[in-house]
Amino acid sequence: MPIVVGHDTLKTRRTLKVGNKSYAYYSIKAAEKAGLGDLTRLPYSMKVLLENLLRYEDGRSVTVDDLKAVAQWLKDKRSDREIAYRPARVLMQDFTGVPAVVDLAAMRDAMTKLGGDTKKINPLSPVDLVIDHSVMVDYSATKGAFQKNVDLEYERNGERYAFLRWGQTAFDNFRVVPPGTGICHQVNVEYLAQTVWTGIDGKTEVAYPDTLVGTDSHTTMVNGLAVLGWGVGGIEAEAAMLGQPISMLLPEVVGFRLSGKPKEGTTATDLVLTVTQMLRKKGVVNKFVEFYGPGLDELSIADRCTVANMAPEYGATCGFFPVDGETIAYLKASGRDPERVKLVEAYAKAQGFWRGPKAVDPVFTDTLELDLSTVEPSLAGPTRPEGRVPLSRAAVEFKDAMSNFYGKKTAVDFRAKVENANFDLGHGDVVIAAITSCTNTSNPSVLLGAGLLARNALKKGLTTKPWVKTSLAPGSQVVTDYLAQSGVQKDLDALGFQIVGYGCTTCIGNSGPLPDNISKAVTDNDFVVGAVLSGNRNFEGRVHPLTKANYLASPMLVVAYALAGNLNMDVANEPLGHDKKGKPVYLKDIWPSNKEIAATVRKYVTPAMFKKRYADVFKGDVNWRKIKVDGSQTYGWDIASTYVQHPPYFEGMSTTPAPITDVKGARLLAILGDKITTDHISPAGSIKKDGPAGKYLMDHKVNYADFNSYGARRGNHEIMMRGTFANIRIKNEMVPGTEGGITKHMPHGEVMSIYDAAMKYKAASTPLVIVAGKEYGNGSSRDWAAKGTILLGVKAVIAESYERIHRSNLVGMGVLPLQFLNGMTRFDLKLDGSEKFDISGIAVGLKPRMKTPVTITRADGSTQTIEVLCRIDTLDEIDYYKNGGILHYVLRNLAKAA
Repeated sequence: MPIVVGHDTLKTRRTLKVGNKSYAYYSIKAAEKAGLGDLTRLPYSMKVLLENLLRYEDGRSVTVDDLKAVAQWLKDKRSDREIAYRPARVLMQDFTGVPAVVDLAAMRDAMTKLGGDTKKINPLSPVDLVIDHSVMVDYSATKGAFQKNVDLEYERNGERYAFLRWGQTAFDNFRVVPPGTGICHQVNVEYLAQTVWTGIDGKTEVAYPDTLVGTDSHTTMVNGLAVLGWGVGGIEAEAAMLGQPISMLLPEVVGFRLSGKPKEGTTATDLVLTVTQMLRKKGVVNKFVEFYGPGLDELSIADRCTVANMAPEYGATCGFFPVDGETIAYLKASGRDPERVKLVEAYAKAQGFWRGPKAVDPVFTDTLELDLSTVEPSLAGPTRPEGRVPLSRAAVEFKDAMSNFYGKKTAVDFRAKVENANFDLGHGDVVIAAITSCTNTSNPSVLLGAGLLARNALKKGLTTKPWVKTSLAPGSQVVTDYLAQSGVQKDLDALGFQIVGYGCTTCIGNSGPLPDNISKAVTDNDFVVGAVLSGNRNFEGRVHPLTKANYLASPMLVVAYALAGNLNMDVANEPLGHDKKGKPVYLKDIWPSNKEIAATVRKYVTPAMFKKRYADVFKGDVNWRKIKVDGSQTYGWDIASTYVQHPPYFEGMSTTPAPITDVKGARLLAILGDKITTDHISPAGSIKKDGPAGKYLMDHKVNYADFNSYGARRGNHEIMMRGTFANIRIKNEMVPGTEGGITKHMPHGEVMSIYDAAMKYKAASTPLVIVAGKEYGNGSSRDWAAKGTILLGVKAVIAESYERIHRSNLVGMGVLPLQFLNGMTRFDLKLDGSEKFDISGIAVGLKPRMKTPVTITRADGSTQTIEVLCRIDTLDEIDYYKNGGILHYVLRNLAKAA
């Protein structure tokens, strides 16, 4: 793949000889000598950014002043300098990838109408799309569960998969990893990521850091392999694919020092839950986190990836680990090309990226420290990833939540008979125990640890409780190999943890149905039942509509809670059951030692497994290969499809954007609280029959059994806009005491769905606003949280603060993000939903982070004017907003260049 390089004003291009090969590279040491000064103590993650700027410095998008700003950062430990950053590649999963390919296909159509060359709409940076979000756990705890789920996956997603197969043939630099391979993050760590990337400049091979952006927020997992990458919205990723730099401020970098050694019985999951809680408390939104200190020597790459994976949960842009001997060992162990492994080590040492035993600690904006020996077994819940609970207090904390969070102060011990079963059900029962992909399934120590725990439990005569739905979704086929070869898969099978598929299942709501009799017992008695999963997200309504209490835990604790069956049990100290002699069996009796786990990992995780599984990774199974596609450059849209439809973003688009205008007479669509996540905003999980999206599917003759999930239907804007703000747990303060996507249509106050109200407002040409609290858009980088917002007619959001990705996505879709000033909140305004909003100062003189007046007119005619901060943060974002969005901006520029 050819790369574009800049002017190299500082003359930093040098030659690196590795074995018999020579590479060009842009030397940080040469930049030091050219005037930037000693950069030895610059954080490793900042050195990666600096190299990117050196390589692309052209006097226009990247200037020498940008380079000097990085050097100045070392003195100030922060900067307000905006830079243009160009990642080496883009990673996608299918939920976010399908709408991105839909947009690219629509851009080709729009380019045709603008008189341009459709072939210009092509990824200019390499793009890998891994199909991993579509498999659902319809079948579990049976030998044939995997194949049945795969068959259903292809049956449900045939239209989507045919569309992606078309994209694979129609677009250059676009590869698709077929279903049933693994999750994108693990495939990235095990195969795609190289730590050091190479490209061709003329006839010269250039070496540079492997960097990427991904359309899944957990792209950060690869930070554990010293690859700088983070999640962006599909909108931003599409722009990066099309050659647009990512505009960003030079970040603050928080150093997280690790010391000590983990104690017996703790796992990488316990570590990451502790880290997440600490960093959330610290406050690292929009910041890089970089791990350093002697404790790194105690962490394998798998452990580091576990910690890096949950950067979105602790709020950081990334959680970066530098290159060291462990990095090289992992690259070898995972079967990477020996020449590439040699290059990684040589390049890292030449650039000052190498963390050796004598390396000095970098300078950071701020620091915090954790002694690994203080980490204890933990869970996080019942509704937030940062809500860490020590295992020793989990039962006590749950009982407290029953009273103070769920409002169940009486009859908490009541149990109801389950129809057609020989057991009953009650509050706190664990109805889902899922070893699910992402955070933990890249880590052999916790996967094999779970298998060894299962083996020990079986020896003691323990069994899974009959009301628990158990499942295992490995992150890659390599996991299957080492679980099988070590023999522990048979033990997991015996406890109901058969493999159900390779993909992101329970953690994103693809947990599948509970048995009808379990669902009936929960619903009829309003039981607070739980899920324990080894993922990273446990927001309300995400895992399953009926599991109100959701806890994140290590795979080993997932198995333990499947045996215990109830959150009220003190799993750390109460017996999980009794052996054949009636003797109580405790968790400590079946927990494998760290030494046994490490020995099992060394024996059964081999380079040969990686080489075999990834030798033909893009080929796919027989189902994938049977999908037929034509070779057309533009897509033949099927108006009857309920999966993929031509989006309306470019309708009536001209080569020159219309002038932007102030927002006048806007109505409130919703008043929302703190930490409204993109799960609350964006459609996710199952589609309700009686909601707007369900009615749409019914109208299109789709049977309820074939509804599939919102994620699977992301390529159809008609469904997605109907599901925006439709989360079953969202609380609109305009309609007090209710949950779900409803609002009041003004001025008469009629209560209806948010979608129906938005369409009535749109018919009347009435613009809309959203008012919200702190950390609006917390969570995954869901592009549909922004796309659905604009399609509903929302022109602006006014919030106390924003999560990084969602704010950027709002701008990228032409929605104005505004922020309250001076500690003001929605409560100070005493809103009831009847107000009208005028937002001024936008049409003339729009500038980044300007203060903007908002006039509120109440039902009685009185007015109040407040000043808010415009959170369009950069000049590039001003251009995006003026064009109606980032895709419109890119498309117009490409059309002009035709």
